[in-house]
Amino acid sequence: MLKYIVIITMLLFTQPFVCAADMEQIEKEQTIQQRIDEIGAKILNANRIDKRIVFAYDKAEKKSALKLDPSITSRQVILYDGDYKYIENDDEMAAYLSRKILLAFKSYESIFNGYMGAFRIKVAPKKFELVADKRAVDFMVNAGYHPVGLITLIQKSCPQKRFDRFSNKNLTSKRLAHIYEYIYTKYPYYLQNNPYFENEHYQNFLLTSLENRRMFEQKVKTGSKEELEYE
Repeated sequence: MLKYIVIITMLLFTQPFVCAADMEQIEKEQTIQQRIDEIGAKILNANRIDKRIVFAYDKAEKKSALKLDPSITSRQVILYDGDYKYIENDDEMAAYLSRKILLAFKSYESIFNGYMGAFRIKVAPKKFELVADKRAVDFMVNAGYHPVGLITLIQKSCPQKRFDRFSNKNLTSKRLAHIYEYIYTKYPYYLQNNPYFENEHYQNFLLTSLENRRMFEQKVKTGSKEELEYE
């Protein structure tokens, strides 16, 4: 009997704390979801994207890389908790969402109700990866976000593989070099007026991209139009 009295007493005293903790977690997730929805809608509207795309925050880990991205299959941009932990500001949030929005938008553009577009992305992921980075820059600028946020997000969240010759992904250093070149060429204002210059992650990018940026500087000096083979 005493055992049951102790159990009931513990339940009575702990239940309010459990409920309070649950409510706090729910409110936290609602705040994150609201932020995602607002930034996502701003990008869609500023870029005149007239296709339905919805956004979701998911505490779960990202699903297998072998499966198609839900941005393509269900036109739902999902920000997983494992990716959210790297996002420090609205620019970086916009960077993440912009790349996923392009995936969802592309799924509307092809035959068989968009399935062919998804197939093309899956067949040539390395090529599309670079295209998605550049379009993300465009989407961010049009929506009023600083495109260097894409550089800082990738710099701290995407590891560097040993090589990409037999991979379906580009080396992260190559992606960053192409993004930097694109911003420099199309949106030089954002490098001249760069609030990220003192950012530790941007400084680390400048340090680790020295050779690639030297290649690009030489291209600018000579007026060359060739596509550089970044490392």
